[in-house]
Amino acid sequence: MKKSPVMFFAVMVLVVCSSVMPTLLQAQDSKETMMAESKEAKSAFIKTDESMNGLFKDAYGYVVFPNIGKGALVVGGAGGKGIVYEQGKATGPAKMVQVTVGAQAGGQSYREVIFFQTKEALERFKNNNLEFSGQVSAVAAKSGASANAKYTDGVLVFTQERGGLMVEASIGGQKFTYEPF
Repeated sequence: MKKSPVMFFAVMVLVVCSSVMPTLLQAQDSKETMMAESKEAKSAFIKTDESMNGLFKDAYGYVVFPNIGKGALVVGGAGGKGIVYEQGKATGPAKMVQVTVGAQAGGQSYREVIFFQTKEALERFKNNNLEFSGQVSAVAAKSGASANAKYTDGVLVFTQERGGLMVEASIGGQKFTYEPF
């Protein structure tokens, strides 16, 4: 029996997505769990690039999304929960939802941290007035990456892959919501 390349590809996408979906669906509901996971993610970013420690100290605020799950087959989606920090103090949870469309297939999970250079930039986020479109790029966290990173409109984004396999050339956007504790 001859196997179709399309069928093989579909099976591979299902295998990858099924390995990532448990991470995507993992409960992050309790405040304590979210705080612990955010702290762990922050440590992972600093371990990858020690100079990021300066960004965490110098930024007016930041939000850490310790686990964002993403899956796609032409149309894609991603989501995750995190904690917002203002001048080093946790102020509340945030949610991120992403929709993309284009040549894409697979699934992955990653961490994301968004730094806010000023109080005004953080307030835009807290008032749910921050959305990222296809033009915003995130810096892949790796050793020395933060040394040359620049804020754009008071915002700087880093991502760090956790697992999975994703092939994509797509456009879309991220939408955030915030609620104070």
